[in-house]
Amino acid sequence: MRKSISIWAFQTGKSLSDCFRLAADAGFEGVELAYEADGPVSPLASSKDLENIRLLAQQHGLALPTLATGIFWRVNLLSPDAQERESAKNHIRQMLRIARDLGAGTILVVPGFVGPFQAGKPVVADYEAAYQQAISDLQEVAPEAERCEVHIGIENVWNRFLTAPFEMRSFVDAIGSRYVGVYFDVGNVLRTGYPQHWIKILGKRIRAVHFKDFRCNVGNIEGFVELLEGDVDYPAVVQALRECGYEGWCTVEQSPPRHFPEAMIYRASRAMDLILGR
Repeated sequence: MRKSISIWAFQTGKSLSDCFRLAADAGFEGVELAYEADGPVSPLASSKDLENIRLLAQQHGLALPTLATGIFWRVNLLSPDAQERESAKNHIRQMLRIARDLGAGTILVVPGFVGPFQAGKPVVADYEAAYQQAISDLQEVAPEAERCEVHIGIENVWNRFLTAPFEMRSFVDAIGSRYVGVYFDVGNVLRTGYPQHWIKILGKRIRAVHFKDFRCNVGNIEGFVELLEGDVDYPAVVQALRECGYEGWCTVEQSPPRHFPEAMIYRASRAMDLILGR
């Protein structure tokens, strides 16, 4: 397994060059970039722009293995509004194009939200109908993933949807494309289950993995902490990943601390080495 770090772990406003330099110096092999409405990795980025980013990463000895986004918290793939769902699908198509040009093998897709934590957002009225619609919508974009040779990784998040490993497995299998799998987030599971159980059930469907930690006694978003400071049983997680044959990328997804944020990058790298047995 190879270790990467999310671009969200770096201070806001830091240049890509500085982020890449710091990641490489800390010992990471890759950086996960993020697709946003604006910025260097956006729908407006040309193939030339993306090639320049890819070359910049290569100059620092880094791969760009995965592409994340927060866009699907604003555009809901489970919305009853067909226009909003179409917008979400268009973002998936853009992400696939961008990932292809960056050399990334997997994009992260939040498969919509039934009832988000943001106040004022509507709750999806019919769960089963939303489930079937999401399968249909992802089947629609799967051929584009195949053309780009980039995997769509459905992430398990706090979206009140696909909340159990068997449900996630059945959902992915129903889509029926080898280019649609799971972007498994270790820390997100811990509030309601155990990541090693999910890994064994999802198995070969896992396309990429997020590493973070969580304190169950906190129980809310404030419970996310740095690696090895929470309740994730990382020896069990790594054993489960190895037993299912996973050899891909494991990406640290943490936010920078308030003070001395660069130090966290080095701590995360060292924690990854310990977790992966390096």
